Amino acid sequence: MAKLEGKVAVVTGASKGIGAGIARALGREGAAVVVNYASSKAGAEAVVAAITAAGGRAVAVQGDVSKAEQAHGLIEAAVERFGRLDVLVNNSGVYEFAAIEEVTEAHYRRLFDVNVLGVLLATQAAAKHLGEGGSIINISSAITDVHTPTAAAYAGTKGAVNALSGVLANELAPRKIRVNVVSPGLVVTEGTHTAGVVGSDMEAGIVAQTPLGRAGQPDDIAGVVAFLASDEARWLTGEVINASGGIR
Repeated sequence: MAKLEGKVAVVTGASKGIGAGIARALGREGAAVVVNYASSKAGAEAVVAAITAAGGRAVAVQGDVSKAEQAHGLIEAAVERFGRLDVLVNNSGVYEFAAIEEVTEAHYRRLFDVNVLGVLLATQAAAKHLGEGGSIINISSAITDVHTPTAAAYAGTKGAVNALSGVLANELAPRKIRVNVVSPGLVVTEGTHTAGVVGSDMEAGIVAQTPLGRAGQPDDIAGVVAFLASDEARWLTGEVINASGGIR
């Protein structure tokens, strides 16, 4: 039997990139998947189509997780559609670099609102419905370890995700809800293409520091998330797993 058979999962920011890969992987493992998107309805519907074509169950639900009403609405829609909630993957994120001279209040607030507040709001909404064995997986970044220039605000958001995940792991442990972090290295996605990282000197430098010698792909991250979502990871909480090809 698939390891997530009978479970219901919400994946935020799942219309493309790592989120889409995670949603497809959870669907392959038997979960009913709520594919969240903020603006790319077509992308989310394509992910849903891929899951259903493979015999799975999925639905696309719009919602900006940095807004409390929409984050709570997303979770309520999942429960209304599938009757329960077992897994929350907080993947929504803004990937944006700026040199320190170019950092603005708007840049800072955009990143922290989506990357940090969004995690808190979605988790707050999901905690009402998750029961014993529930799993929350937060997507961070290896950038918290490699300290890439021009990434101060972005790295700050991911450091915050790591810290709040540890707190929530302890806070939710009495209810037997697990909270873990997956921290990807450089992954080839639409976002890293748009940011100009893929094909750049930055990519070459990161790959040169990566022991396994390549950039990651969404499926490299998705398999780790599927494991953490499953009962196979029942003794893991408060962990940060670096899915980074070994970069430190």
